Amino acid sequence: MTWPPRPEPLGARLDVVGVGEAMLLLQAPPPSLIEEADTLSVSAAGAELNVCAAVARLGGRAAFLSAVGADAPGRRVRRAVRDLDVADALVREDPARPTGVFLRETPASGERRVTYYRAGSAASALDASAADLLTAGNAPRAVVVSGLTASLGAGPRRLLERLARQAADTGAAVVLDVNLRPSLGLDEALTTMRRMLPRVDLLVLGDDESGPLFGTTDPADVLAAAAAAGVGETVLKGGERGCWLRDDGGLRHVPAHPTRVVDTVGAGDAFLGAFLAARLAGARPLAAAGLGARIAAGVVARPGDTAGLPDRAAGRRLLDAALGAPSPPGRP
Repeated sequence: MTWPPRPEPLGARLDVVGVGEAMLLLQAPPPSLIEEADTLSVSAAGAELNVCAAVARLGGRAAFLSAVGADAPGRRVRRAVRDLDVADALVREDPARPTGVFLRETPASGERRVTYYRAGSAASALDASAADLLTAGNAPRAVVVSGLTASLGAGPRRLLERLARQAADTGAAVVLDVNLRPSLGLDEALTTMRRMLPRVDLLVLGDDESGPLFGTTDPADVLAAAAAAGVGETVLKGGERGCWLRDDGGLRHVPAHPTRVVDTVGAGDAFLGAFLAARLAGARPLAAAGLGARIAAGVVARPGDTAGLPDRAAGRRLLDAALGAPSPPGRP
């Protein structure tokens, strides 16, 4: 795909497919520890699924490509996908492997703690053959992949590289969220992503991830390094410090949207989903980043990964406002 994409109304066809792992989440009510809690909340969570959820809330059509076990956690994950208005037809059921599970707790100190039980999960066994689920007949406008999925194993890494190669034949944009997870290992994920960069249309990463990938955290240098690697467009996130990108040929900074922070989980995913949806619909980069900051602010103001997303009607109004935002000076 030539980036930026040709603007189309969201929802007219399949806009986005997110590829990755969603797991069953058991969470202690904050502020409490797992060993002290009398009850745990049950939900499902996954970075790429969160991105798809944000796209759906803005009026887009999104699907999730993954694998779950033939078990109760897998059924709960698939239900959660559908409850987020994301299609689950591309979620495989693996009878030989379990669905991943993780525990989350937030003690009084406010530092979130997570314990994963994902080794040997169904999603970790995804391989290049899963790319066969996306053909020219059902290809989305954009495929969202991440360094987190690249950290799950050799099979998922082969899948991501095949999807990146295949996108040129189907006309889909390749969207890469670096999303490094040191606990899963960095070297192989970084190697895979560096090989993918010449095929990446949109790259989104945090300034805590740009050092390992590009050797710098300076916004101008990061964006220049990504462009030199062949990336179509890059957004560098700085959390509460906002983000940096290029628009109208210049380096631009978009501040974070002011809000009261309750839970930062899912903020980056919400930002990416909103930014991508806006760009697919025809918004300029600055307006898309402003919308991303607004949607992310709603997510951090509520506990959980997606509870703070707007409903579809409110999401559509916010997208329409972004589409009507004035262009940068010198642009029509």
